[in-house]
Amino acid sequence: MLSRIILFSAVMAAATILGAGCGAGAGDSTDGAIVAGFYPLAFAAEQIAAAGTAVKNLTPAGTEPHDLELTPGDVRAVNDASLVLYLGKGFMPGLETAVEQRGGRSLDLLADEELRPGRNEEGEIVSDPHVWLDPVRYAAMARAIGAELGNDDAGERLAGRLGQLDAEYRRGLATCKRRQIITSHAAFGYLAARYGLEQIPLEGLSPEAEPSARGIADLVDLVNTSGVTTVFFETLVSPKLAQTVAREAGVDTAVLNPLEGLTDDEIAAGEDYFSVMRSNLAALQKALGCQT
Repeated sequence: MLSRIILFSAVMAAATILGAGCGAGAGDSTDGAIVAGFYPLAFAAEQIAAAGTAVKNLTPAGTEPHDLELTPGDVRAVNDASLVLYLGKGFMPGLETAVEQRGGRSLDLLADEELRPGRNEEGEIVSDPHVWLDPVRYAAMARAIGAELGNDDAGERLAGRLGQLDAEYRRGLATCKRRQIITSHAAFGYLAARYGLEQIPLEGLSPEAEPSARGIADLVDLVNTSGVTTVFFETLVSPKLAQTVAREAGVDTAVLNPLEGLTDDEIAAGEDYFSVMRSNLAALQKALGCQT
């Protein structure tokens, strides 16, 4: 933790020096842009902001937002932005620190009571930040961004599209042979809760965790006991654990995308939040044996 603080302080100092000594080059200025911490917030901002408004996604394609280390240019972009959109609660701690040190408008989408992580049956706070995987909660985020940008109509239009997506999920997952999903890490709690599914993660909220050999054997037993036919893995983290457990348990693997960001290939193919969420729905229907 101390090394992260020292590194961030050095980045802030470098950004100050760069900003004072040589402004951004022609075409590179982020003055007045909306800066978003990662893809779902950038996508919503692009849909809602007035035409011609620049939107900068701080998280490069193919990168986990949890792992983002802010560059001096990133810090300068945050400082110069007309609005910064981010998720608090430690999801991107470097960005949270940068936001605390800026003077302009910033919107923490987890600060809203409607979006704030809830509590489990034991009363413990659920720290899963993946609220955008629930189209209903993402619609609330769209409305909040629209209100912040003074463009309620555009926020409502995006929320309407998300309402249609919610209806597709409700129909598509209404009648299924199974209701449990095995995922590589615990990123799909909000999606599962919305549609009456039970998420069984191989690991917790951190996708980088690596279990022991005994732990893997226990996970294989978990898969066999649950009766599932598929173990889901993600696009931006290693599929090794999911593939190993699935192979040992004799079941299939498939992608369930947490939409923290798009890969270069997905961007080149014209994918976006809605197309990926519909791919997720198709993968769930196949794995759960749903009637369509």
